[in-house]
Amino acid sequence: MQTPQTLSDMASTGRARSSTFLLQRVQPAMTGLIDGSLSTLAPIFAVAFATHQPHYAFVAGLATAIGAGVSMAFSEGLSDTGDLTGRGNPYLRGSITGVGTFLGGILHTLPFLIPQYRVALVVAFVTVALELLTLALIRWRLFNTGFLRSFASIALGGAIIAVVSVLLGVAAS
Repeated sequence: MQTPQTLSDMASTGRARSSTFLLQRVQPAMTGLIDGSLSTLAPIFAVAFATHQPHYAFVAGLATAIGAGVSMAFSEGLSDTGDLTGRGNPYLRGSITGVGTFLGGILHTLPFLIPQYRVALVVAFVTVALELLTLALIRWRLFNTGFLRSFASIALGGAIIAVVSVLLGVAAS
């Protein structure tokens, strides 16, 4: 006969489940979203500033988002089996990371479907700012990091990449 669980045991089990969910689902998704949001900035904005053609920036962004998503899916899925680390099924983890990476990259690519160069650029910059703000909010809410610290670290990475890509694009034009 099983003994009833105490409230302490149930709370401990709930914390363990929550921790497992964060480790096996949320963390891979965040890794993908952050990577997709940051790593795809350079080619998109470099092409946009070099060509002044939103269509070319869109194609570069789409290709980069797809390539980065596939790359991150394989990287995460092959990084460990999950047996020793408790990080869960590598195929599921890789899929979550890959989809997150694609989403992070495609969101600021979509504004380049707007045919007017300046409008597309402004909408893309606003989209990037909203992405970075959202990522900081998620980190603050789910990972108990300070909001300002989260935003500053994510925005710093985005700013460095944006400046470098704009400079490369301007130099190439």
